[in-house]
Amino acid sequence: MSTPIIDIDGITKSFGAFKVLDGLSMKVMPGEKLALIGPSGSGKTTILRILMTLERIDGGHIRIGGEQLYHMEREGRLVPADERHLTRMRRKIGMVFQLFNLFPHKCVLDNVTLAPMLTKGIARPAAEKRAMELLDMVGLADKAKAMPAQLSGGQKQRVAIARALALSPEIMLFDEVTSALDPELVEEVLTVMRRLAAETDMTMLLVTHEMGFAHDFADRVLFFDRGRIVEEGKPDEIFRHPTQERTQAFLRKIIAAGHRV
Repeated sequence: MSTPIIDIDGITKSFGAFKVLDGLSMKVMPGEKLALIGPSGSGKTTILRILMTLERIDGGHIRIGGEQLYHMEREGRLVPADERHLTRMRRKIGMVFQLFNLFPHKCVLDNVTLAPMLTKGIARPAAEKRAMELLDMVGLADKAKAMPAQLSGGQKQRVAIARALALSPEIMLFDEVTSALDPELVEEVLTVMRRLAAETDMTMLLVTHEMGFAHDFADRVLFFDRGRIVEEGKPDEIFRHPTQERTQAFLRKIIAAGHRV
């Protein structure tokens, strides 16, 4: 058995009096495609933001590739990680957000090349060559010189995916990447993600309300409620034969709303 690429051990996180994560533990293996589902406020997005170090944990430990994320060893003991350690660890992880967060004053090509040039010191010709390969992969090579204001929402989200991939992360996080899109634009983004899942060995974590896509995309599905994992298993197990009443009730509501599972 290989070492988990993500090993979350007993983490807690509260916002004021509201406990978002309550002693959460989970492991993700290299190359695994994981879908996190559950009601709003159940802690799914918080997990991604914690892995991206956008939120700090209150307690517990996280290891990425066997190395502590929020702690570091000093003189034989664990101490809180400094910014240099966090920056180095952050480079292993890419994230695509619900809102695209493109730089509005830079063209598509510059949006994709900026981070590799600044954080990895990659020369512009090499960064642009890689960016064009990624834009071609997401079907937007012809938009390289376009400005974000000239793109549809689906195109912006595909640029955001290319931008995250440009840093060659070991782990990709997707946070409700289609929820801000018009329904007719959702499929073009999901098509890119299906291709990523099928053609790469990258570890991927997906938070989504698109249950049909989660079923098709994931190796494993985790159902969250109130900061805990209530049920987990292969997609068919969770969507066709859930054993926990809370999971069953959630999926009944999803189906009643007209969504495919």
